[in-house]
Parts: sequence; structure tokens; C-alpha cells
Amino acid sequence: MNSSGIGKFAEDFVNYLFLHFRGVFDAFSASLGAVVKLLEDTMLALPFIVVLVALVVVALWRRGVVFAVFVGLAMQAIHFMGLWTQTASTLALVIAATCFSLALGVPLGIWGARNNRVEMVLRSLLDFMQTMPAFVYLIPAVILFGLGRVPAVMATIVFSMPPVVRLTTLGIRQVREELMEAGRSFGSTELQLLWKIQLPNALPSIMAGVNQTIMMALSMVVVASMIGAGGLGEYVLSGIQRLDIGIGFEGGLGVVLLAIVLDRLTESFGMKAKKKPKTVRASKPASGKAVQG
Repeated sequence: MNSSGIGKFAEDFVNYLFLHFRGVFDAFSASLGAVVKLLEDTMLALPFIVVLVALVVVALWRRGVVFAVFVGLAMQAIHFMGLWTQTASTLALVIAATCFSLALGVPLGIWGARNNRVEMVLRSLLDFMQTMPAFVYLIPAVILFGLGRVPAVMATIVFSMPPVVRLTTLGIRQVREELMEAGRSFGSTELQLLWKIQLPNALPSIMAGVNQTIMMALSMVVVASMIGAGGLGEYVLSGIQRLDIGIGFEGGLGVVLLAIVLDRLTESFGMKAKKKPKTVRASKPASGKAVQG
């Protein structure tokens, strides 16, 4: 089966990048691999009981006693199944991919919110990124970065970045116009409007984007395991290859428990921001009043 002209163009483009920018990709691959390795080594260096207590304390602070008990039981279950090492590896991959996605996605979302033409281009690009099957991203990632965690992180970034871009743009565009007018009347610059009015009021939407980005990154762990990402995905893949229901179920349960913990914790930050909207203070007016967001 041969590809058409469109497929040939995509193949030639990836090959051109590989041939002419191989040094750049190798350097980036080494740097990103070092970051992921550092995250994983840091988590594995900590005793499991320290990680358990830290997560339970954060869960108690953010969600209450019931969720804290669930987090404790979930982490104990992962440890009991002997999957803590794989969970740490998966968590390192998810954290690295999420951080890069946010570093790229939030500025792009802000740019799209402030420019209609950019938003139109981004919307088409994000539609393409979200509807393309996740397996397709593995092919150019392997060609450009080789096998291992780095191509897995890159494929995960491309797959998981769209939600935070979309929801950042949406959140900023939904900021009430009267708040913007009040800020301008007090002499605020565009940068001050962004930092003191738009971003604080868009925070619930942005945090929803962060939550969805983390969930989409976690959904890539099994797919990414096919190119050597390791972690829980590799455990599930091993179960599939060996038709071992027990291994597959344990790996899948580990992914589910980790997903629930991360989902509820990140969701709580958006809920907090929604319940307590930030008071917006522009340049001090003569009356000394503040504009409530």
C-alpha cells in the first residue's frame, strides 16, 4: 500500500527536518530526556511513605477528609500491586508533557484571545491536532527523536496541548467588558489589564484546561509505551502482548487510580478560583475604590 501525494509530502517534510536539523533534535532530545529522568529519579529517591503522606495532606487541604482517605487507599493499592516504580515513571512523563504543554499553550491561548485572525488559525490547527489519531504522532516522533521517553513526551505534548489553548482563549474572552473599561479608565496598560484583570478572572477556565491537559497526557501512556515510554503503559502493553488478564487489569487499575487523584486535585484549584473571584485593583483612583471581578 503506497501513500498518495499528500502522504508523500508529509514524509518528505519529516525527512527534510531529520536531515537538516538532526543536531537540533538530538540536543533537544538529550535535554528533555534529562528533565524526565530527573523527575523520575527525584520521585523514586523519596520513600514511598513520604510521597503518600504528602499526597494525603494535599488531598485533605484541597478536598477534605473523604478524598484524603481515598488518596491514601489508592496509593496503598498501587504500592501493594508493586507498581510504584512504574507509577513514578508515568507521573514523570505526564508532569514533563504537561509543563511543556502549558508553557506553549497558555501564551498561544492569550494570543488567540487578543487577535481574531490568530484565533481562527489556532482553531483549525487545534481541530487537526485533536482529531488526528494518537498513534499517528508516534511515527514522526520516533523518526526525529528515536525510541524512548523523549518521543513519547513530544507525542503527548502535541496530543494534550489543545484543551489549555482553547480554554485559555475562552476564559479571557469571557471576562466582562465593564471590568476592562474600568481598568482602562484608571490608566492601566494592556499588560496590566492582562495580568490584573483578564488572567485572574479567566483562572477557572484556565485551570479546567490544565485539568483536561493532564487527563489527555495520562491517556497517552499506553500508546506511548509502544515506543519505549515505560511506566504503567508498558505494564498494560505487556498484559496485552501476553494475553495476561491479571497484568493488564493491574496496570489499567493503576492508571485509573492515578487519573482520579490527579483529576480531583487539579479540579479543586479551578473550583477554589471560581468560588473566590479575585478583587481586581487597577491604578489607584481618586476615590480609592476597587473593581470587583
